[in-house]
Parts: sequence; structure tokens; C-alpha cells
Amino acid sequence: MNSDLSIARSVTPKPISRIAEHLGLHADELWQYGTTKAKVLHSALAARQHAANGKYIDVTAITPTPLGEGKTTTTIGLVQGLAKRQLRTMACIRQPSQGPTFGIKGGAAGGGHAQVIPMEELNLHLTGDMHAITAAHNLIAAALDARMMHERDFTDAGWAARGLARLDIDVDSVLWRRVLDVNDRALRNIRTGLGSKSDGVPRDSGFDISAASELMACLALADDLKDLRLRIGRIVLGYGKSGVPITAEDLGVAGAATVLMKDAIHPTLLQTLEGQGVFVHAGPFANIAHGNSSIIADRMALKLVDYVVTESGFGADIGMEKFFDIKCRASGLVPDAVVLVATVRSLKMHGGGPTVSAGKPLPPEYATENVALLEAGCANVIRHIEIAQTFGVPVVVAINKFPTDTPAELNLVRRMTLAAGAQSSVIADHWQRGGEGATDLADAVVEACEARSDFRFLYPLEMSLIDKIETVATRIYGADGVDLTPEASQQLARFEALGYGQLPICMAKTPLSISHDAQWKGVPSGYLLPIGEVRASLGAGFIYPLCGSVRTMPGLPVRPAFMDIDLDDEGLVKGLS
Repeated sequence: MNSDLSIARSVTPKPISRIAEHLGLHADELWQYGTTKAKVLHSALAARQHAANGKYIDVTAITPTPLGEGKTTTTIGLVQGLAKRQLRTMACIRQPSQGPTFGIKGGAAGGGHAQVIPMEELNLHLTGDMHAITAAHNLIAAALDARMMHERDFTDAGWAARGLARLDIDVDSVLWRRVLDVNDRALRNIRTGLGSKSDGVPRDSGFDISAASELMACLALADDLKDLRLRIGRIVLGYGKSGVPITAEDLGVAGAATVLMKDAIHPTLLQTLEGQGVFVHAGPFANIAHGNSSIIADRMALKLVDYVVTESGFGADIGMEKFFDIKCRASGLVPDAVVLVATVRSLKMHGGGPTVSAGKPLPPEYATENVALLEAGCANVIRHIEIAQTFGVPVVVAINKFPTDTPAELNLVRRMTLAAGAQSSVIADHWQRGGEGATDLADAVVEACEARSDFRFLYPLEMSLIDKIETVATRIYGADGVDLTPEASQQLARFEALGYGQLPICMAKTPLSISHDAQWKGVPSGYLLPIGEVRASLGAGFIYPLCGSVRTMPGLPVRPAFMDIDLDDEGLVKGLS
């Protein structure tokens, strides 16, 4: 079969104005960027506030191999399959980061005959949202360093004369690093402020990828521009020497950062290979952030079509749990169904198969029939079904078919997932056949959306932070409890004392295991979940514990190991999907 890029280029995109017209959007609600992409103005949502919502479907997955299991491909394939049934539908996905995608590699927004086009636009600058976030983030960083430099020079009276209060920032407590949308390993850990006194206060810092910025998480969770401004103002950049949090509002830079991001509030409209609309908006990481596209895009899509298919990052234990407990809690939207993507390849890995590595040939166990290995690995998909059922939402298993899968293997997964309580279990071939290969999946999703649903959150916000963490650890990850470092315990106590106790939890851990350890496959049990550190994203509105080991360097804020992204020889991301 042809490459993803050649398939994408074999189709001439429809004019984006025609896609918008089909969705019921008006010309004055669009900012067009050429003929193939456009921003849809936020005002389009307000104009349709009284329209009924369509059905709301989240696509998630089992624990993936480092190669990914085709979750976005299934999202797009399902939209195309629903359209084949003459249903009004569209997708809402995250914007890929230039860093992890490392150029035009494909897979960033589907693949095969189920992808978003034009691929070049999606993988690169799109409509500039990522650059706006990068500029706003680094503006805050520059203002913070400038403030620390000037605080050496002015007395309290000098600051008062300028109508400002001394922030008395503790240099060693600064949390706000810089960002780039490039995986530039030489800039991960740096020392700033070198040179003369006018070059700033020397301190250890570094660069993260723009998708990891808290500004990205704020954009994804914001209701509108006003809400985005409030969220940016609440971001904690560090602490004063007295222990008082220093926010972007305190620094006086929240308004300027919002101005830089004001156009990013509008979702970008693209299309599938088969001409259905796709909103691409926001791209927060699924570890330190919630890993879901924007609330604004979802709300707008639900007013435009009958079936909205969104997706959450990584597996049901990470992105889906955060979709429910963070995103749905913030949006007030109630999901109608979950599509759980599974592959024979990943299940064989969980059954004890050899290591799967990006850029290396697959071991023969994955290319030949091995029912025994597969049956053992099905424990993982069964556990993910149970996780989804914890939230009371009907589950449809989509078995993403690969060319090497045999009928015996595919039917085994189908039988075992139906026996485990899935509403439906469907073999889908959208990668090779596009929408025609996903019509059975579309039928199953329509049926699931009409089934009885009893959606519920995993925990109440009134629960203490430690109880929320233990609830996620035991009920989602299968741990017996948690093991906090003294530092993590102190941080939790401090956050409770500062009034942050009623925020939801955003667990940061590996995507390659239900547990905290990437080497533990299948369904880990009988362990305590280690929590090395706990941080607060007050602008986004959640607390994020760092699970497992964390990598430290003298003088640097503690950073989770997963933030150090490694690329293999092919330029693909190791350990991420």
C-alpha cells in the first residue's frame, strides 16, 4: 500500500468554504487561510447556543506499543464511516507538535485511507496557534527574568513609586521554563543570565516543547477569551521567599500573553480524506496536561452535527480518565459512548511478546498467528473495558485490523471483549478501506449512543487531594495504594493549605503500562504507586502528581522523566504514541 503522504496527496481537498457551508457555517464566521484551512470564529458558538447538542463520542485505546495502535486513524475512520451511513458528523482532534512529529512523518492525524488533509499543513504551522503559545509563554519567561533582575536594584519605596509591590521572588523556586515547538535536546537544560549584570540573574532553567506549556492546557480548557485571560492570570510561576505563590497576574504580564493568544481561541477547520469536517484545536500533552482537544471545538461541533467524535491521548487509563474527570467536569458535557481501540499487535505484546521498538523490524511473533500469546494479552483490553465501565458509559471495542492479523486472532479478541462486557466489538478496516471499512463500527457506535448511560465522575471534588490520588491509583491503575515521598506529602499539605484541595487530579505517568513502570505489561497488580512529587497547574485548574521515578539535576526544578523526549534513528518518538 502507498505511504500515508502519497495517499494524502492523491486526493484534492475540497475548498474549505464548501466544507464550512456543509456544516451550516456562514462566510462571515470564517477566517480563511488559503483554500484548504480556516479558523471558525468563536462567535459561531454563541450564535448557536440554543441549538441541540449532537451525540458525543470519545475514542481511546488500550495500552499501546511505542508504535501507536491507530487511535487517531480510528477517530477519522469512524467519522468517515458515519458519513457513509448518511449521518452528519465531524471530528475534534489535537494539533500535533512539530517536535514529536519531527516533520512529515504521518500518523499525526490518522493514516492510510483515514486521515486529515492536507498533511503538510497539519504537521507544520497550521494557522499559527502553536507559535502564538510559544510567544506568549516566552514573553512571560522574559518578564519574569527581567523582574528578578530589577528587584536587585530597587528598594521597596522605589517599587511603590512605580505603583508596584516587590515580589521578592525566590530564584530557586521558579517553575516557569521556556518552550519551543522543536525537540532541541541541546536546550533542555541551560543556564540563563550569564554575562553582565544587565543580562539578568544567573539561574538554571531549560526548554520544554510548546505542547507542554500550561498555556496550552489553559487554551484547551477555556470557555472563551475572557476565561482564558483569567486562567493565564492564575498561573503560578514560582514562589516568593516567604512562600507566597507568584502568579502571571502578580507579574503584570497576563494581559499581554492573552493578546498574543487571542486568535488561537478560534478552532481551525480542516477535512478528512473523504470530505468531512475536522476541528483541530489545542494540543496539550497527555501526561502533565489532560491530553484532549479544546472544549470550545467540542462545543461548537456539537451544535453543528449529529455525531461528534473526539479522542483522548494515550490509553483509557490516562487520556480517557482525564477526559472525564477534568475536561467533562470543566465543560459540563456528558459523553454518550466510548470507542476503545485495540490491536492484535499490542495485545500480543501484553501477553508476553518480544519488545516492540520504533524504527526496528517487528519480531516474527507479531507477523504470524499466535493465538496463545494473544489470549494471554487480552487481559489488557479487558481491564481497559472495566476502566471505561467505571464511568458508566457504553463501550464499543474497535479492533483496528492490520494486514498481518488472521481471522482466528481477530475473532478471538472480539469474543473475549464481548464476554468482558463491551456493548459491541467490531473489526474495523478503515486504514485500508477508508469509510467503507468503518461502517460496521459506525453502526455499533450509533447503537451505543442510544443505549442506557449512567455517566459519573470517578471522585467528587470535595475529596482530599491524597484521597483523589489514591482513588485513581487503586480504581484505575490497579495499585494497592500509593507511596508518597516526604516531599510529595509536604507539597500536598501545602496545596491544601493554600486552598487548592478542590481541584481535580491529573496523574503524570508512562503511557506504556497501566502502572507507573513502562516495563510492566498486561494488567499489573499488587504494588504501591510511587509519587515522587506533586505540582499545581492553577491556570489550567488541576494538580498533577508525578508517578514513578523523577529525574533531578542540581539547581533545577524536579522534572518528570517523560519530558525528556528521545528520537530514534527514524526521527520517531521513543516511548510515546
